[in-house]
Amino acid sequence: MLKGATSGIGAETARVLAKRVVRGVRVVVPARDLKKGAQLKEMIQKESPEAMILLLEIDLGSFASIKRFCSDFLSLNLPLNILINNAGNLSNKLECSEDKFEMTFATNYLDFLCLVPGNQISQIDSSGMRDMAGVEGAVGILENVDRGLGVGDGDAWDWGMDGASTTCYVARSQKTEGLSGSSFADCNESCCSSLANDESEALQLWKQTRALINRRLRQPRAKDL
Repeated sequence: MLKGATSGIGAETARVLAKRVVRGVRVVVPARDLKKGAQLKEMIQKESPEAMILLLEIDLGSFASIKRFCSDFLSLNLPLNILINNAGNLSNKLECSEDKFEMTFATNYLDFLCLVPGNQISQIDSSGMRDMAGVEGAVGILENVDRGLGVGDGDAWDWGMDGASTTCYVARSQKTEGLSGSSFADCNESCCSSLANDESEALQLWKQTRALINRRLRQPRAKDL
């Protein structure tokens, strides 16, 4: 399952992983804009006609939408072996999600905690703009992948093939199977700060985040009143 697959690094990651169809790889693409998702699917299948791409609708700024997405996926009775969190939000203005959380916090951090844990998870972060909550949450549950925002010439994003290489490596390599709480950059294991690797802090963050989500889920939304 690959979030944020309809553009940039996510699209290249989907293209590379979908080519593994000979190994039975099925790429599930959650998308808010199904038209963009369909365009991605068409592009990939033009290059790899046998590629298995499954589109499901989701709005990462809505817990209700995430819940519907989970229900839709579970109804397919498919295994979820790898979850790649490539989706993210970057805005220079204050915006709130449907659930009244700041949008960047909601879509870059809270959303993936609403999905079913316990699978191999790759969390894609951007160096220079790293969300420490996301990195701390990585301890014990995921591999953290640095995609290199702002690294290189000028302020260019590390898009395309180079940007997707580490994500694909973590998702496909036998060397990463069973790893938990690791960080990777340029297809090599790298180090995070001591705070990001503090298991006690990560556990407290996890508990507080779950409590925050559960409180919000118990509250009726205005349109439901």
